[in-house]
Amino acid sequence: MTQPGVVPRPVHLELGTEAPFVVGESATVVVDPRPDLIAHGVLAADLLGRVTDQAIEVRYTDDSRGARDVIRLRLAAPDETDLLPGDEAYTIVATPSRIEAVARTSAGLTRAVVTLRQLLGQGSDGVWRVPTVVVRDAPRFTWRGLSVDVARHFLSVGDLKVVVGLMAHYKLNVLHLHLTDDQGWRLHVPSRPHLARKSSGTAVGGDRGGCYTPTDFADLVQYADARGITVVPEIDVPGHVNAATHAYGELTPDGVPTDEYTGIEVGFSRLYADLPATGEFLRAVFADVAAMTPGPYVHIGGDEVLTMEPDEYATLVGEAAAAVRAAGKKVVGWQEIASAPLEPGTVVQYWDTRVDPEPFVAAARAGASILMSPASKVYLDMKYDERTALGLEWAGHVEVRDAYEWEPTTLVEGLPAESVVGVEAAVWTETIRDLDGLTTMLLPRLAAVAEVAWTAPERRDWEDFRTRVAEHGPFWDHLGVRWYASGQVAWPSRTRGTRTA
Repeated sequence: MTQPGVVPRPVHLELGTEAPFVVGESATVVVDPRPDLIAHGVLAADLLGRVTDQAIEVRYTDDSRGARDVIRLRLAAPDETDLLPGDEAYTIVATPSRIEAVARTSAGLTRAVVTLRQLLGQGSDGVWRVPTVVVRDAPRFTWRGLSVDVARHFLSVGDLKVVVGLMAHYKLNVLHLHLTDDQGWRLHVPSRPHLARKSSGTAVGGDRGGCYTPTDFADLVQYADARGITVVPEIDVPGHVNAATHAYGELTPDGVPTDEYTGIEVGFSRLYADLPATGEFLRAVFADVAAMTPGPYVHIGGDEVLTMEPDEYATLVGEAAAAVRAAGKKVVGWQEIASAPLEPGTVVQYWDTRVDPEPFVAAARAGASILMSPASKVYLDMKYDERTALGLEWAGHVEVRDAYEWEPTTLVEGLPAESVVGVEAAVWTETIRDLDGLTTMLLPRLAAVAEVAWTAPERRDWEDFRTRVAEHGPFWDHLGVRWYASGQVAWPSRTRGTRTA
């Protein structure tokens, strides 16, 4: 029997032989009458209804036993033992008359609903069905992320909500927003209003910029949270700061604001540890950003500071990290921060496969948590191949198979496997100007990275994956998003993916 095209591949999926569950006019989502579960019921009905193009009713009741055509979502009782370990674990049992999804947490229910959505299939008669099936599933890593650069080219909240929807569909759970860089500052910070007023209007190539108000940011955070995704804001220091020094001249040695910058070079801008304004800036900005961030993490950047001595770099990383901790958040930074003294539990994000990894490995051995984002595997702004119009090539070409066939715990020699907390793809926007360009670079590679982050290596197989992911092309078409029809996958003939990214 053909296995359904579920991505990421679950821990256990066993198809039955009975007739499938029909998602017709009488299908109803049922949840307990609790505010958090009601929200999940509404979301489930919406997600399933968008696929089937029909309205699905939601009912709130403590007891639906015996009812037919029911999709029951519930949290597990404390004494239930059928779930795998982990907060996001879930089970699904689908029979001809009923589907029951059980999870330990609301995040687990969200993952279960996504699996149900992917199990849906439409027959030649136009009827949507879910096969009789038993699924037991849980993720390998707790951090499964996507970093999106909105500093070089701005993306609206509406565009980012599309990205969040794609992330949720592949069970990713962290949206890391690169909010500041040399080209623009994208978040209004109450204590430093000139950052938005003076430095948000620019982008690479002179394109139009933009900025998120606190209300915009809260809207995005809430939308992501409803889909089981945590937003991690990044304020990149002590380099990549031209937008900051353009807005506030006191951050420069001569007190003169720097000029706007719309190019794509890196490493030329910096903060100065001996200026009184620098520490004040770091404390104020990170306090404001932390106050707008319900999630536990704030990213301090720390990458590509090419014109600073190591001691000054360590001082500024320490000040930024202290400001984040003082605001009650946990610190995340790019791999370069491993050269500075770090508190245990700091999340260090590996990206540059070209440099000596020893400081990074030493930080892991000293208690840092490691987030794997190797550019040669998961930088999704790299070209698919030499014919790709969008993207860069400094880390090589990244085809779908490249994004799939790698192992996070063994990629860096000497890295303690237990230090790896997750995997995060990244997409930088030097050449990506809009949502169409972004989704073309994300899909189908985002699905490949998601499976690396979710599924144990012994259950991952390229030939199996390329068969399953091929079934997702029609779904992307249904969503109306642009995607790249990689020649490495045998897509159904009816799909509309572009072959020119």
